Parts: sequence; C-alpha cells; structure tokens
Amino acid sequence: MEDEDSCGLDFLNLVSPDVSACVFRLLDDPADLVRAAAVSRSWRRFVVGNNFSKILCLQICPEIANFTSAEEVSRSPQPPPTAESSRDVELKARERDYRIYSYLAGALISTKPSMDCILHCIGASSTDNFPDESIDNTLEPRDRVHDRPSYWSSGGQDYSDVPESLTYRLNSDMCIVDEIRVQPFKAYFQPGFPIYSSKAVRFWMGHSKLPHGSESFVTDEDENLMAIADENYVWTYISPEFPMLQENVLQSFKLPRPVLCIGGVVKVQLLGRVQKQPIYDNRYYICVCHTQVIGRSLSPVFMVDISDPAGYSVLKYLPSAKNLCVEDAMQDDASDAMQDDASDSMQDDASDSLEWHSLVARYRQMRHMAIMNVLLGPMQFMDEDDVGGVSDDDPFA
Repeated sequence: MEDEDSCGLDFLNLVSPDVSACVFRLLDDPADLVRAAAVSRSWRRFVVGNNFSKILCLQICPEIANFTSAEEVSRSPQPPPTAESSRDVELKARERDYRIYSYLAGALISTKPSMDCILHCIGASSTDNFPDESIDNTLEPRDRVHDRPSYWSSGGQDYSDVPESLTYRLNSDMCIVDEIRVQPFKAYFQPGFPIYSSKAVRFWMGHSKLPHGSESFVTDEDENLMAIADENYVWTYISPEFPMLQENVLQSFKLPRPVLCIGGVVKVQLLGRVQKQPIYDNRYYICVCHTQVIGRSLSPVFMVDISDPAGYSVLKYLPSAKNLCVEDAMQDDASDAMQDDASDSMQDDASDSLEWHSLVARYRQMRHMAIMNVLLGPMQFMDEDDVGGVSDDDPFA
C-alpha cells in the first residue's frame, strides 16, 4: 500500500467528503471496493471509516439489515483481552467489519453453481390423506415411485380462495436463493387427468423463533401442524405473487433479485384453487408433486446466531472454515463416532475455540444430513447430541 505522501495529489483532498462518498458508493463490485481501499492509507481509512463494504452488501441484499452486528470467530481460543483505548477498540471494530462485509459482498455475488437447498420438510398447512399424501413426497422428483403416485395433497375446500402452504428447512442457515420451482400434480388415475395447481404462488423466507435444536419436522407419524404456525417464525422476505400454470411441469419462479435467506426456512404459499375433484366430494384441492429451492449456501464461512426475540441476528464470520470441505466433515464425524471414550474426542477438539467448534458442528450436521438425503432419501432429523452417532431409531442403522 502506498503512503499518501508519495502519491502526489490525493483525490480525497481535492473534493469534499460528501462528493468522495458519492463516488465510492458508485463502486458496485466488491473487488473494486477492495482495490480502492488498497490504493493508499488515506483511501483505506476512508473506505473503512464509512462502512462502504456494508453499504454495498445492503445494496445487493437488503436482508443484511437484519444483522445487529457482525463477529469474527477464530478457530484458536482468543487470548485474554488487554487494556485498550476506546479509539483503538473502535478502529479494530471498523477493520473487522470491513473484512467481514468485504468477504460477504464477494460471496453474495459469487458465480458458484446453484443447487436445490431443501434439507427437510417442516410441514404443510393441511394434508388430505396423511401420511400417504405427505409433504415429504414433494422431495421426490418423480410423480410415481414403485408404480404408486407420489405427491402432496391439501385438504378439500368448498371455496376456491382458501390458500395452502408448504414449509421447508434449507441445508444452511445462510443461503442465497435465486429461484423456486414447483410442479403441480396431474392425477393420472382420475377421469380427465385433472391437474391440481394453485392460481398463484408466493414465497416467504426467514427463521424459526424456537431455540436451535428444538425445531421439529414432519414424520410418518406426525404432521407437525403446530410447528408451521406463523407465530413461530420471523419472515425477513416476502416475494411478489407469481401466476401458476395449470400444467404438470416443473415451473420456475425466478425471484426479482437474489435473496439472502437468514435462518434457512422457506414457506411456499399456494394462493387460490382451480381444480375440483371430479369424483367423490366435488371439492377444491391443491396437489404438488415436487418442489425445489435453488440457491447457494454461504456456510460454513458465514453462520448466524439468532437469539433476539424481535428477530434480529448476529452475523458470524469464520475465516478458518474457508477450506472446510464435505469430505473433512464426514471424515471427522466418522472418526468421532468410532471414539469409545468421549474424553478422547474432547481432547482432539481442545485446540478449537468453543464457539468455532459449535458453529462448525452445526454446519457438519446439516451437510451430513444433506448428503444422506441424496444417497438414501430423506432421513429423520437428528438432535445435536446424536451427531456422529447412531440412535436406536435411526432408519439407516
């Protein structure tokens, strides 16, 4: 970095701070902002002091405003704090925020490929024939499995304007969502082959108010109706309405912009009904055979701590987790499972800070479950105490 005294005339000295700020706010590429901060010490002080990296993040994803603060979590335990002046503390905090939000801005606009991010089904607003027509069937990309129809069906209604909803848990607490896909079900076993689509669809994203580890999910024995109530969630994004076609195809609903889903919960709201069941009861139904939430996980480098009852959260940045890969996670989980003595695993993790270990363990749990879902189909949710081991109720034991 050049010293400002060796650079000749400094742009920042030629115009007012307000004009300079307007110019820097025109930088809409995180890499350009980082390059600008590297020009000289005065430019870095100006970029860091004015929080331009956070401002850029807010421009890309307004959901960033839900973070009350950002913290950097080190893998190594931190040394005891030393006495510092208030000015030094403030400067360190600004530098920390600059590092965190600069990296976050780059992650938000990354061109890494997107994938289906659904991990689990939390529940449906109603189910006609549970568990045969459960929401779990919407994770299966085929509408027939072993020569049997695979779909979710709502309960029947006499009026066409009654909405329904399908609520899902994503594979990460921090996901960039670009697109959601929904396929209505065509009842090939009914006269006329009716398609039970909705008139429109809308998407909600947010997080559960329940303490982490206490979330529940739909199972073959439990519809989990209590968990899907809106009072259990904080919704940080609501999409516009999209019209749905009455066609048996996987319909793509591209969001107006990439959305940061903080907390990993997505609700698919199905608005209006178009099809009555031609036999049996002549009531309106909505049926879906497949759903996908297309996006990218920002974990484990970015995690979130949601403990504020008002819905605000703390952004956690784990720079040491950049090289953490799925193979490492599964290998570590397998190694832990083989430990006969719990003290041995505690000794292995003694060099890690407790917060880092807790956040990475949460990431590994979700990644492990996502991989098992791909290999073996949807599996039951495990509590954190079960990670690395096999419970008596494990269907894969």
